[in-house]
Amino acid sequence: MSSLESSTTLALPLSDQSQPVLEKLALIIPTLREVDNIGVLLYHVISVLDPIGFPFEIVVVDDDSQDGTEAAVNAISKQDPRVRLLIRKGERGLSGAVLYGWIRTDAAILGVMDADLQHPPDVLPKLLAAMREGADLAIGSRYTEGGGFGAWNVFRKFISASATRITWPLQRPGVRATDPMSGLFMVRRACIEQVPLQRAGFKLLLDVLVRGRIRSVKEVPFTFALREKGVSKASLKVGWDYARLLLSLYAEKFGLKRKV
Repeated sequence: MSSLESSTTLALPLSDQSQPVLEKLALIIPTLREVDNIGVLLYHVISVLDPIGFPFEIVVVDDDSQDGTEAAVNAISKQDPRVRLLIRKGERGLSGAVLYGWIRTDAAILGVMDADLQHPPDVLPKLLAAMREGADLAIGSRYTEGGGFGAWNVFRKFISASATRITWPLQRPGVRATDPMSGLFMVRRACIEQVPLQRAGFKLLLDVLVRGRIRSVKEVPFTFALREKGVSKASLKVGWDYARLLLSLYAEKFGLKRKV
């Protein structure tokens, strides 16, 4: 492994000055058995980003689903080369898949959204507009005014709110986010180069907020949709990975251990 990679973390290398970073968006969509959703999502994303006229690519990072996802993405890629497919073998986890995609693009703006159609593509132009206006980090937020959780039950909302509140002491004043658990966001590449980010788990945004060189945050409201097809990847392991991330960030924040 390189000095930027360990068994638990991964960091984007410093940009190669001989091959400058390009002013474009790379949107990473991590997948694991999402064949029923990925085609519809890709066409929708292209339809909302195309009219903007800003260069972009969509990178699907699949954890070796073997459910037809590869064929579905490749068929669209043949029609539109801005769609790329990367396949990870022997690895699982949303954060790791996103980082895997980020280090394999030369884009200046890095984004991520879920493949299960719970994140509305119509929010992407607003996030990109915030980035082009100078924000270091643009977040699709369920907690900011105008956002919401759709048909979530009370218990699920309580769990989400509790997991969010516990992050408040970790976030820096002036760049705090109301929805640090969101999986829909864009970040400036320069803000996270050489920053070790945890590969395990699903909550990459919190890691970016706390460890990244973030100076400005813009939140864009959206309403979280219910999954209609496929199977949720939530599990006890996801909860455990989040707990590990919190422990690591709190330990660093209060000087209980050296940074990774």
